[in-house]
Order: sequence, then structure tokens, then C-alpha cells
Amino acid sequence: MKQLLPDPAQFRVNGRLWIEGPADRFLGIGRLELLQHIRTQGSISKAAQAMNMSYKRAWELVSSMNTQAREPLVSTQTGGQRGGGAHLTEAGVQAVAEFEALQQRFQEFVTQETARLRG
Repeated sequence: MKQLLPDPAQFRVNGRLWIEGPADRFLGIGRLELLQHIRTQGSISKAAQAMNMSYKRAWELVSSMNTQAREPLVSTQTGGQRGGGAHLTEAGVQAVAEFEALQQRFQEFVTQETARLRG
């Protein structure tokens, strides 16, 4: 087969991975990062700040994921003596783990296809 690329060593396969539901994106790199920040920060607003994202946008993303999932991924608690906060539910922890594993397999695929492209 004739080589299509002038210098295959200068090219690589690349892409982004996400999971789509019937009406909206369910989970991708940005939403994964948001969930990871919620897990470590214990707050949607702090997670949004860490990502330079508005609280409104972060809340919309969390709401979208919670609505689409069989069980909510994030649980929130409003003010009170201990203050408000958010944490990942068991389903949220599972979703993060499964998407991270999927992302790892995708990166392995990209690496293999880049090697194949370069011959």
C-alpha cells in the first residue's frame, strides 16, 4: 500500500472519549474532572472554582449526570450547623472508576494505532 503521509513519524492518532445518552452527553473528561474535584473538595462550588468554571455551569453538569444516571452520582447537603457540601455517592465513585478504566483503554488504543500508523 502506498504511504499517504509524507513523514508518518510526525503524525499521531488522537481523540476524545465521552459517553452520550439519548438527550445529552453523560460523561466525558470535563465531567470526570468535576466529579474528581467534588470528591476531593466536598463542594460543588469549590470544585467549580478549581476548574475555573461558574457554579451555575458546574451545577448544570451535576444535575445532567444525576438525571441521566440510574442513581444520582452526587449528593448535596444544604447549609445548617455544619454547612453545605457535596459528595460522590457509591454510584458516583463507581462511575469515576469505570470511566477512568475506559479512558485508559482508549489511550492504549490511541497508542497502538499511532504505532500502526507510523509503521
